[in-house]
Amino acid sequence: MKILVTGGAGYIGSHTTLALLEAGFEVVVLDNLCNSSKIALTRVEQLTTSTLTFVEGDINDRALLDNVFAEHRIGAVMHFAGLKAVGESVVQPLMYYRNNVAGTLILCEAMAAAKVFKLVFSSSATVYGETNEMPLHEQLPTGSATNPYGQSKVMVERCLSDLGAADPRWSIALLRYFNPVGAHSSGLIGENPNGRPNNLLPYISQVAAGKLEELAVYGNDYPTTDGTGVRDYIHVVDLADGHLRALQAIESSHGVAAWNLGTGVGYSVLQIIEAFEKASGCKIPYRLFPRRDGDIAECRADSSKALRELGWQSTRGLAEMMMDTWRWTRQNPTGYS
Repeated sequence: MKILVTGGAGYIGSHTTLALLEAGFEVVVLDNLCNSSKIALTRVEQLTTSTLTFVEGDINDRALLDNVFAEHRIGAVMHFAGLKAVGESVVQPLMYYRNNVAGTLILCEAMAAAKVFKLVFSSSATVYGETNEMPLHEQLPTGSATNPYGQSKVMVERCLSDLGAADPRWSIALLRYFNPVGAHSSGLIGENPNGRPNNLLPYISQVAAGKLEELAVYGNDYPTTDGTGVRDYIHVVDLADGHLRALQAIESSHGVAAWNLGTGVGYSVLQIIEAFEKASGCKIPYRLFPRRDGDIAECRADSSKALRELGWQSTRGLAEMMMDTWRWTRQNPTGYS
């Protein structure tokens, strides 16, 4: 089967593209390269000794999407394309709604016109918003996300749920990620943000590599073990495997289903710094700043539904996440450039 992967040159998309090729799928990648690199796909082909088809373009371009579906016998779509920085979304909310929400609707319209009704959507644990119940499970209400990025994911989930309810031909997986980190064990593909990183591990990595002077830690007065924010970090290779399991699940089902993809274990910012220092041998200087708008104290997954229904669970621990992150950074100090 041939899979269209939107945003397939990005961090999670490239690792999932690699997993798809290793599993024997044909892959067409659509990416506008706004926060990714075509070099990642060249390295994916190198690692798999396979070839893929790359189309440079945007999911908001309906004519381009129609051409892709006309030229390729697409069996399913994995949808990663979208903006993902929480802080940036607070400053530029309309850009996030235009890209993440409107772009997904245009993609679904093009899929329906091409009679392609299988979709795996890259969602986020931010759809749960702030809640006193932890760990987070799929039965919790969504819709109270604390930032426009999270709200864009809530909106897309609602649109896709309504679509699946209205048209039984659709089979849709909503994969709610927690915090993807790490890199492929080869060190050939990893997270490569443009400019100053928005996520913790790329920021720490650039401090270790000497590209940034120190780490900014936002908030040390949360109700957590050491006052810093706690997150559920999941290795990106485990996350990619979760996408393949979800694809298998929607092959034989209809409707819309949501699954958490996380480890169930939370680590604070200071614990992540300590683990990275141990893996890399580098000291990470940091400075404390006030909390950022849109951040929450703690976020951990209950992924038992994914284990029960997909046969999926994370297998890579914190030490491996840190070592793989450092290997990628050490071998690629300037990223793909």
